[in-house]
Amino acid sequence: MFDDIFVSFVCEGTPDTPGIWTKEQVEAWKPIVDAVHAKDGVFFCQIWHVGRVSNSGYQPNGQAPISSTDKPIQLNGIDASEFTPQRRLRTDEIPQIVNDFRLAAKNAIEAGFDGVEIHGGHGYLLDQFLKDQVNDRTDQYGGSLENRCRFPLDVVEAVVNEIGADKVGIKLSPFDDYMDSGDSNPNALGLYMANSLNKYGILYCHMAEPRMETVGEKSESHQSLLPMRKAFNGTFIATGGFDREDGNKAVAEGRADLIAYGRWFLANPDLPKRFELNAPLNMYKRDTFYLSDPVIGYTDYPFLETTA
Repeated sequence: MFDDIFVSFVCEGTPDTPGIWTKEQVEAWKPIVDAVHAKDGVFFCQIWHVGRVSNSGYQPNGQAPISSTDKPIQLNGIDASEFTPQRRLRTDEIPQIVNDFRLAAKNAIEAGFDGVEIHGGHGYLLDQFLKDQVNDRTDQYGGSLENRCRFPLDVVEAVVNEIGADKVGIKLSPFDDYMDSGDSNPNALGLYMANSLNKYGILYCHMAEPRMETVGEKSESHQSLLPMRKAFNGTFIATGGFDREDGNKAVAEGRADLIAYGRWFLANPDLPKRFELNAPLNMYKRDTFYLSDPVIGYTDYPFLETTA
């Protein structure tokens, strides 16, 4: 999986992040995808729109970022200074965003990716529509649970129609509160989405554990993904705070079909081998996660054979 690839020039919000909306970008991806396939890897492209998690410096002509709402992001009760106040998307603008995701999916397949994961979580644009503590719209994209899920499901439908359901997954995080995007009933939200996705027959649903409510380490939670896992007909992937032991346990107990690892994989490029051998892991260095350096924090972690 290549995380967080922008679907258009108006959805940017972070530095040094690639896109996939132009022919030039498609061509640039091809040798990267070929290199992964040469190592027998299956490679998905996560397509992404940040919505209000941005500022005018990333936007064309310095315009305001867009969202489901015009409420600014608050972190610890204070307007977050790094984000420019956004504007509420007009109803007639939403189909264009849907089309941006469709085109990005088409381009991903043209670049050679095996499929796409639609990023619908962690406080970004689609999540800003899903969560009732953000979405305060009064049109057909706000209010009821059905209305709040309409735009993300429109994206799913468009992408499925473009590249086929067997090449489509989605990332969801109904329980988290990243970027001031919480929901009053995350269980109902997660279940509604899991059931609704069955209509489209997508390959997988990738969902964040309730214990990862905020950025950082896992916390205790009485909530569970099991109801969503039972509701969804495809492959169910759980993520969030897993190590080798509890990842294996979650699969053995039927709480997930697959487990996704992020931080541990970043720090251990040979993570499957280490898990197979139950070998020690490199500890990840959080302060290097978002550096612009192309090596530090990305490709400087040692392989197992170099640490023996």
